Amino acid sequence: MIYLIGGPPKCGKTMLAKKLSKKLGIQWVASDTLQVVAREYVSKYASREEMNKLYPHNAQKGKTNDETYSLNTPKQIANNYIKQAKSSYNAIDMLSICEITDGNDYIVEGYHVTPQLAARLIKKYGRKHFHVLFLSKTDIEKMVRDFEKSSTPNDWILCKTKEKGTLYKIAEMISYYGQFFDKEAKKYGFKILNMDNDFGGQLKKAIELLTK
Repeated sequence: MIYLIGGPPKCGKTMLAKKLSKKLGIQWVASDTLQVVAREYVSKYASREEMNKLYPHNAQKGKTNDETYSLNTPKQIANNYIKQAKSSYNAIDMLSICEITDGNDYIVEGYHVTPQLAARLIKKYGRKHFHVLFLSKTDIEKMVRDFEKSSTPNDWILCKTKEKGTLYKIAEMISYYGQFFDKEAKKYGFKILNMDNDFGGQLKKAIELLTK
C-alpha cells in the first residue's frame, strides 16, 4: 500500500507521516527529498531557462522569507508551488511502482502530492494500491499565532523571517494554496481535512481515514 499525504506547507503533513509510519511500522519519505534528487539529475541536461520553468518557486526565492515575499505576492508564490509540484510527479510515480512491485508499504508526503497526481497514479496502477488524504489550513490569524509559538527545530518560517508582516503574507499564501487543494480534492473525489482547529484531534482522524 502506498499512502499519499498532500497539502500546502505547514499543515501537518510531516507530523502525520511520522505518526503513521510509527503506527504501521513502515518507511516514509518527503517529496522535497525526491525533488532534490530529481532536480540534481535534471540540472545536468536542462538549461537555466528550462530549470526556472520547472522550478519557479526555487528560481524566485530570496535568501529570506522577507525578501521572497517582497518580490512576489502570496498568490504568485502559491501558484509557483503548484507549477513546481509537477516537476516531481515522475519521481513519485517511479517510487510508487517500485514499492508496489516489491510488495512494500510506503508513505509519501509533501506539497508535490496533489489530487491530480493521486488520480493519475490510481488510474495507472489501481485504487487498491493507494490510500490518499489531503490537509489544509485557511485561518490566517491562527496560522500567524501558531508560527510565533512554533518549537520546531530550524523552522523555515521563524529562521528566515524578521518582519511580522511577512508572517501574514506566508499565512495568506498557505490559505490560498489550501483553497486550491480543497477544490482539486473535491474535483477528483479525495478526502481533505482542515487542520486549523483541534490539530491533535484532526491528526487522529487523519490516521483513522488512512488506515480504515
